[in-house]
Amino acid sequence: MNEFMSLFNNSDPETVSTSVKLLLLLTVLTIAPSILIMVTSFTRIVIVLSFVRTGLGTQQTPPNQVIIGLSLFMTFFIMAPTFSQVNDEALKPLFNNEINLEEAYSKAVVPFKEFMSKYTRQEDLALFLEYTGAEPPESVEDIALSALVPAFTISELKTAFQIGFMIFIPFLVIDMVVASVLMSMGMMMLPPVMISLPFKILLFVLVDGWHLVVKSLLQTF
Repeated sequence: MNEFMSLFNNSDPETVSTSVKLLLLLTVLTIAPSILIMVTSFTRIVIVLSFVRTGLGTQQTPPNQVIIGLSLFMTFFIMAPTFSQVNDEALKPLFNNEINLEEAYSKAVVPFKEFMSKYTRQEDLALFLEYTGAEPPESVEDIALSALVPAFTISELKTAFQIGFMIFIPFLVIDMVVASVLMSMGMMMLPPVMISLPFKILLFVLVDGWHLVVKSLLQTF
């Protein structure tokens, strides 16, 4: 801390500018996980992939690290145009001392607002706007992040659960068929899940399930 204070006390403007940039970078890295979860496509992707694993009934296969890693890279792929726009319009001008921090923040939030508003349901956004007593915004730029971010998140949760429900249906059908067969054969003590698991995995592999799930997720964006 003393080193940071000594940098700020230095009268050299270039040193002070470098210190501000360093503090800004540390702040962004600190809240990066929350930003990633709340304002990107990560939430929808990781929930849908978790539904796939639950529907298969494979417990911890694939493991959480694989699901989260795949979700992260898919998020970076989907959000690449938004990140590129933020870099070109906000970060580069800031680091080149063409704009100040306030202007950089104003320019950086616009691409994220445009992305979030595109996938936010109107009723979800209206819920938070009405609660705060805010006037209906005239444009995307006028929407407050305090209302847009939670509205976007609950919209993503609903979309993810809708996709997850559709994924569960074929697996549920297999479980019901296997359970009915076992009951008709009088094998009451044999867990149906133990028998249906290989059939669910076989079906998922035959239809190239991971490809279809990832393709469907990409198409929703």
